[in-house]
Amino acid sequence: MLTLVIETSTTACSVALIDATGVVARAHEVVGRGHAERLIPMIAALPDGGRAPRIIVDVGPGSFTGIRVGIAAARGLALGWQSDIAGFSSLALVAAGGFAAHEADTLAVVLEGGHGEVFMQSFAADLTPLAPFASLRPDAALAALAGRPAIGNGVHHLLALDPSLRVIEALPDAADAILLPAADLPAVPLYGRAPDAKLPGGKQP
Repeated sequence: MLTLVIETSTTACSVALIDATGVVARAHEVVGRGHAERLIPMIAALPDGGRAPRIIVDVGPGSFTGIRVGIAAARGLALGWQSDIAGFSSLALVAAGGFAAHEADTLAVVLEGGHGEVFMQSFAADLTPLAPFASLRPDAALAALAGRPAIGNGVHHLLALDPSLRVIEALPDAADAILLPAADLPAVPLYGRAPDAKLPGGKQP
């Protein structure tokens, strides 16, 4: 089935059309905080305006704003096109791309988490998670590596603590969704930690 992939969980913004034969079309840009401005034009530039009977979207963890932009777009398009919609993890996506490009038995994905923390999860080569994902201080993430190579856009935090680490700088890429064994998460945000915003009285929204 032709599937539109939307990925906006980090400083990158990427989209892809994939089907059983492979990647039909793709676009990937590092936009910083510009996801809201770039996402819809990037989708519109895909063949047939990106229209597909199935849409999958990165639900996080990652940037609060980026995740919300991607999910909102996916939900809106799914409603307009009457498409099926599902989510996938940013951590699994980075792991899939990492295993495809680098020979390894296990990988630890380390993404920027904000407030000096990183989102971290380790995977086996078949993309089986080896532990639940967590938001950790860099020293705790370094201890949890257990000798595994690390990949992601948060690896510099660990490298600053141990320059001898095996690390790969990488951002998620929507086209790598073709490598995922499944994308069956609900299309709702998977933030990884509590939102920064608080209601009056200090309550979390």
